[in-house]
Parts: sequence; structure tokens; C-alpha cells
Amino acid sequence: MTKTAAQRFPAPALDSLPDDIRTRLLGVQEKSGFVPNVFLTLAYRPDEFRAFFAYHDALMEKDGGLTKAEREMIVVATSAANQCQYCVIAHGAILRIRAKNPLIADQIAVNYRKADITPRQKAMLDFAMKVSADAQRVSEEDFAALQPHGFSDDDIWDIAAISAFFALSNRLANFSGMRPNEEFYLMGRLPKK
Repeated sequence: MTKTAAQRFPAPALDSLPDDIRTRLLGVQEKSGFVPNVFLTLAYRPDEFRAFFAYHDALMEKDGGLTKAEREMIVVATSAANQCQYCVIAHGAILRIRAKNPLIADQIAVNYRKADITPRQKAMLDFAMKVSADAQRVSEEDFAALQPHGFSDDDIWDIAAISAFFALSNRLANFSGMRPNEEFYLMGRLPKK
């Protein structure tokens, strides 16, 4: 019998996890009502789980010149280009919530160039896509295209780092057969009652 990716890399039982990882998963579950499958899948390798989420949090939870919604836009656009179902759906949900816009994630996932976004955000996504798919061709012209939109060098680093980090995430999700939780599909689409 051939194993599926999910059978090959099964999520460990919650009570078998190291205390710090179990505590994080329970905290996420308390806040969102469920444990996103990315946490369960990556818990298969505890040291890598810690490193992954430390870098994730450093990039995605910080204050800076990019809003949290713009950070999620980068994830959704580059994940769509990398054909990562998990990240498009999960981060699409987060984007809808952070942008307070039920339409934006679908628009960006399908074709960010036609999405209802600002010229600044389009320039940001143009750069993110180049880093994600063709980083060896990034040149001074690419940096110059961001300057009129007010991006600092630190902002540009963030755009590139988010693109690069989620290229890693997309590949881990794809090879492991990670599936989006059903809860993600409706999040941020309907007003809360």
C-alpha cells in the first residue's frame, strides 16, 4: 500500500508534544477556536517548528512600514503563484480579517494586478513576486520602482523576507499534503453576528 503524505508525516498527538509547543497550540486553539493544520503538521519536527514560527512571528507580527494586511497580501499573492492551496486559503482568511474586506483575498489570489488595491500595494506585490519567482534578477531598477511609494530599505527587506519565507512554507505545505482547515473558508467573508 502506498502512503499518502499525511500518513508519512502524521501530526503527533497533542499530549506527546514538548510543553512549549503544546502550550502554543492550545493558545491558538483558544483564540481561534481550532488548531490550524500548519501547527499540527510542523509539530512533527519540534526544533523546526520552533525555528519556523520564530521567523514567522518576527516577519508577520511586527510593526513597521507595512501594515499587517499588506504582509498578508504578499503571502496570498506569492502563495498563489507557488500553487500553495493551504497558504492561499489560510492567509486569505487572515487577509480578509486584517483588511476588513471580504473580497480582497480572492482578487489578489487570482490576479493581484486587477485587484482593488493601491498603486503602492501593486508595486509592493510586483517586487514580492519577483523575489518569489525570479530573485536572481532583482536589480537596482526594482528598488527604484519602490522608492516613489515611500518604502524604506527596511520595508523592502520585509517584502523580500516575507516572499522568501513563504516560498519555504509553500513548499513544506505542498510536499507534506497539508490541507486547509474548513474553518478558514468562511472567515472574514461574513459579518460577525
